[in-house]
Amino acid sequence: MKKCFKRAAALLAGVMVIVTAACSKKIDSTENLAKNNEEEEKIVVLFAPMERSRPDAKNVARTAFDKTVIMAEEKLDLKVEYNTYTSENYQEKSYDDVVIDRIRNNMDDFYLLNPDVLQKTGAEGLLEDLSGLDCAKNLREVVKTANTVDGKLVGIPQEVVVYGLFVNKDMFDEYNLELPNTPEEFLECCKVFKENGIETPVGANRWWLETFVFAQAYADLYNGGDVEAEIEALNSGESKYSTYMRPGFEYLKEMMDLGYIDAERAYTYEAIEGEGPDFMAQKTPIVMAYWGAANADTAYGKPDFNLRVIGFPSEQGQMPVMSMTGMSVGVNAENKKDALDVLEVILSDEALQVYAETNKVISPSKNVEVNCIPALKPLNDLVNEGTYVLASNAGMKVEQWGNTCLIVRKLMEGASVEECMAEFDRLQEESLK
Repeated sequence: MKKCFKRAAALLAGVMVIVTAACSKKIDSTENLAKNNEEEEKIVVLFAPMERSRPDAKNVARTAFDKTVIMAEEKLDLKVEYNTYTSENYQEKSYDDVVIDRIRNNMDDFYLLNPDVLQKTGAEGLLEDLSGLDCAKNLREVVKTANTVDGKLVGIPQEVVVYGLFVNKDMFDEYNLELPNTPEEFLECCKVFKENGIETPVGANRWWLETFVFAQAYADLYNGGDVEAEIEALNSGESKYSTYMRPGFEYLKEMMDLGYIDAERAYTYEAIEGEGPDFMAQKTPIVMAYWGAANADTAYGKPDFNLRVIGFPSEQGQMPVMSMTGMSVGVNAENKKDALDVLEVILSDEALQVYAETNKVISPSKNVEVNCIPALKPLNDLVNEGTYVLASNAGMKVEQWGNTCLIVRKLMEGASVEECMAEFDRLQEESLK
């Protein structure tokens, strides 16, 4: 299934905002732009979806990353060059398509990867095992679980991307509604909103409805189940992904049928751009988004109401959905040792503290904590308690985030739950060959 640029951007946005004013120079996917003009200067090449920010840049996410890069440059006496993806340069090719090609051709030293690409290229043996780095010793277990392929830690993020439900608490209070914990409680809240003239209680887009599915599919697995045994059963075909996914798809179908989600309109919406205005105008009480959107003025950072960010409904209560990108080094990178040294610096607790404080995000390091805004406290408390589900797990042979997103899209287009489950079964059969 073709993955387009927006799908990649939706996840990478949790780490770095995709550049809106890119280099004007056209580049070919086989051209390595990093040129060492000073022969004695060491250069390490990064391929990522953004340019290096200017000193006066206002993009906080890019600025946070650049701060850590500067730390590496100063400590290691080298320069990090950016090779940049833009849809203008690559036209119909997604970021994922381009970066896979570059990794296979050893065109850069290290990369920022989406979960599906990290899983694919890791399985091909193209990414260096990072488990021996000192910074890896400080990682949360969830980070290691998500980014380990065939026993190798092939990616480390600078933040853990957490998705939750963004709710207008004032609207819940107006109708004497408690914030929902279970799927049944969530449906009851939607019913009350609908009965009181709110046309669409849940504002949605065509990228993130899978978060509802993941919360219900894997709540038991990641919160009390034998994770390794259950994943092994899925990878061997003993268990079916469709068995896990069915309750979430049936739930989404019910919400669509009841009019709580306008699937036809949501299918035309990009993330935040589509449903965001109605949420900010208090026309709809619920949307879904990633953690950083609560901090960003361009998203949901300054609402005129009491904003709360909670977990998705599940039988185990409110459930954060977590996914993460990864910084990875090519196993055959020209400057592999220097690239690994750069990662040691930018993923150290010192650098991650700077990154987390700048972006106000959850760090991959168990040693780094940052005070979050009040709206995010419910979600933050759950994560700190170890309550979550993973929407990206490189240990699963069937890639989760991208495939589930695309199959949910089929449901939005009118496919039956059975047809969606058949697609999961097909993907699982392919993974077993």
